[in-house]
Amino acid sequence: MPRPAKRDEHPDKFARYRATKRTRGMKLLRIWVPDPNAPGFHEEAERQAALLRGAPEEVETMDFIEAVAAWPPEPYDWGPEGPPPGACPPGASDDKPGER
Repeated sequence: MPRPAKRDEHPDKFARYRATKRTRGMKLLRIWVPDPNAPGFHEEAERQAALLRGAPEEVETMDFIEAVAAWPPEPYDWGPEGPPPGACPPGASDDKPGER
């Protein structure tokens, strides 16, 4: 005999989780990104890079990529309780981010 359905506004635990996040001002964002292991990915990346090569935007684009790649790591303030278990690799702490 099937159980009677709950009269909950969000019967699914994930729906409740998402609803809680929304009430806390969060927004769910899902994006699709290219799979670098997909057939043809390398060729398409090369094609797009060739389009950019020599273009006026190339210098600006490369400057941006290099600036982001060199972004200095900042320690995260976990608060008085410290990081949750598993947040940092063994032997690492967030006070010395360069030692990971």
